[in-house]
Amino acid sequence: MLKALKHQVNVLESVATSSFSAWRGCLVVAAVPQPEKPLVLYDIEACPFCRRVREVLTALHLDVEIRPCPKGGRVFRREAEALGGKQQFPLLHDLNTGDVLYESGAIIEYLFRQYADRPVPRYYQGRPWQTALGVAGSGASELRGMRARSGQRPAEGLHLWSFEGSPFSRLVRERLCESEIPYTLHNLGKEHWTEVGPARQRIKPGAYQPIPGGKRDAFFQKHGRVQVPYLEDPNTGEALFESSRILNYLETTYG
Repeated sequence: MLKALKHQVNVLESVATSSFSAWRGCLVVAAVPQPEKPLVLYDIEACPFCRRVREVLTALHLDVEIRPCPKGGRVFRREAEALGGKQQFPLLHDLNTGDVLYESGAIIEYLFRQYADRPVPRYYQGRPWQTALGVAGSGASELRGMRARSGQRPAEGLHLWSFEGSPFSRLVRERLCESEIPYTLHNLGKEHWTEVGPARQRIKPGAYQPIPGGKRDAFFQKHGRVQVPYLEDPNTGEALFESSRILNYLETTYG
């Protein structure tokens, strides 16, 4: 009972985090083609600058390989330093071009220019007050996803279907970051304003039908619904919806 109550409190905190970010990272701005090779993001989930980059990855519908680098982490921080020369995050490595970039503003500009062939939209441009709001958003979630915790790590990376503004998905990403578990982040942002709202009660009434041919449509055809978070673990064959079930699974399996 207490565990369930704590989970609901964490969900409300995560809603506050999304609110401080003005719910960026929910709607797709331009569904660009996936590049041939992966994008790799060395990331701290609770870092407001990393959050800005993940918001844009959702806006562009781009998948990314997440290499969690929480404070006190020992798995990917040295790898990131060897790649870029310092332990600073976010750090993006584009295997398609060989580019290695620090600084959220530079990464955001690069992603829109390289993959959408357009300047950064006003909604995703940096503003002087965004840092303060971003820090407040991280504080609202008790800085979960900031520091490493002990536990087991899988032989293969996991797969998480998510979008940045999803409060439920954030809880799973926080745990994966703390546990330094690498994963492929499959962005499944909302492709039309009628998809706004929870999976079971969207703005548009009636049966849900995603835009044909999109990433959400492909997910819908496979699973019969579009709901995040959704986790697949190739190490065990487990596949789970619902944040509470996923968190219990990660705790039981990886500590």
